[in-house]
Amino acid sequence: MIAFLLQLKLGELFDPSKPIPFAVLLLLIGSSLLSWSIIFAKFGLLKRATAANKAFLRAFRKATGFDTIAAAAEQNATAPMVVVFDFGYAEVERQARGRNQIRNKPMIERNLQLGISEEIQKLERNMNWLATIASVTPFIGLFGTVWGIIGAFEALSMSASVSLRTVGPGIAEALIATGAGLAAAIPAAIAYNYLGGQIKDIGNRMEDFALEFMNLVERSFEG
Repeated sequence: MIAFLLQLKLGELFDPSKPIPFAVLLLLIGSSLLSWSIIFAKFGLLKRATAANKAFLRAFRKATGFDTIAAAAEQNATAPMVVVFDFGYAEVERQARGRNQIRNKPMIERNLQLGISEEIQKLERNMNWLATIASVTPFIGLFGTVWGIIGAFEALSMSASVSLRTVGPGIAEALIATGAGLAAAIPAAIAYNYLGGQIKDIGNRMEDFALEFMNLVERSFEG
């Protein structure tokens, strides 16, 4: 049985004259390609974001004042923490302008949270596609499997003799659909969980940075 499946020509599996199996395979292949493109893009994005965050955080902790940090922010503009800093710093400047005094610290904290939310949304962009591919493609593959088995039984009912040649193509289509569905779903599920953990870690670090930012505000304006 396995040897026969291996001997099948690809043309028998990717046959446009069989629209349903053909559409199922094309959909699964397209889903897999979309999944991998998102995975590679996210890996690169998160790697760059993590490195930029570390560089900016080192500069932030060494800085003696907001002016120095603002210069460091320009050099690490791709860091998510820089966006959080910009949100908080804009409110600090507004409150301290002409008075050199902070009047509303909760407003600064809310601005920092807005910055964190904005960056998390950017990092999570297209992650819903990975979740959808991971959850839906096995069912699409199952549909292709059922359709292939139905075709195999129809071929068997119209055949005068029972042989592997009669039912083989339909079974092959069913098995290929199952394998393609799993091949699309498994990497997407693994990447969704792994990348989601990375994004959560970056979010936690931005929350910690917001606390450090508020500590700097208190030292600068209440010390």
